[in-house]
Amino acid sequence: MRAQKHEGDGASPRGVWPLREAYYRSDRLASRPSTSLPLRALLPEDGWCDAAGDRNYNRRIRHPYDASAERLWRDDSLYDVIVVVGYNDRPCQQGRGSAIFIHVARECPDGLEPTEGCIALRKRDLLRLLPMLGPATMLRVGD
Repeated sequence: MRAQKHEGDGASPRGVWPLREAYYRSDRLASRPSTSLPLRALLPEDGWCDAAGDRNYNRRIRHPYDASAERLWRDDSLYDVIVVVGYNDRPCQQGRGSAIFIHVARECPDGLEPTEGCIALRKRDLLRLLPMLGPATMLRVGD
């Protein structure tokens, strides 16, 4: 965790953050998840810009995209469910970090693998938590 986060540091931003919206893979879930957050199904061309200096930095984009942008439609299950954390978005400051999500964790022999700054949960736990999340929900990272 870092109070002074920057792009690529691998840390989660310390603070209290709103939850903005959620996305899901309709081809991988038996039904539409339940939540009070704005919710939409991901499309294969969905991405998230992580190119500091780009006008769409820390925003959802559509691939193909000229600048660096993460693909939200992945071969693994990490983004089967995504909750967008309202970090560095209103206002957005270039280079302060992008694509901070709550998403599905990658499991490993010792438990769950760390992320590059996101919050990750087992898919079953994230799906159980989602109905409790809404526009007034705040995420506390740190003390």
